[in-house]
Amino acid sequence: MGTVKKEIFIGVLVAVFATLAGCYLYVEYFSNVGFNETLQLIEDGDLYGKILSIAAIPNLFVFLIFIKKKQDNRAKGVLMTTIFIALTTLILKFI
Repeated sequence: MGTVKKEIFIGVLVAVFATLAGCYLYVEYFSNVGFNETLQLIEDGDLYGKILSIAAIPNLFVFLIFIKKKQDNRAKGVLMTTIFIALTTLILKFI
């Protein structure tokens, strides 16, 4: 695997981890009910797209850190993942 592809892959992995962390933080700390009840409310209300879009906010900070450190290929991976999340959110909204 080339170094450019490796750097982009690292950016994708960091973005996925940041999104999962954002989702966990939202469900755990910003919900008025418990963790399992929140997951049940998300499932019952079909709120996957909304939660996913909120959970992607930490990607902005990761992207800015990579840009500031001049790690452009990792920032590309974060950007690609964020675009994929945005398209997934769009699809979930209309299905």
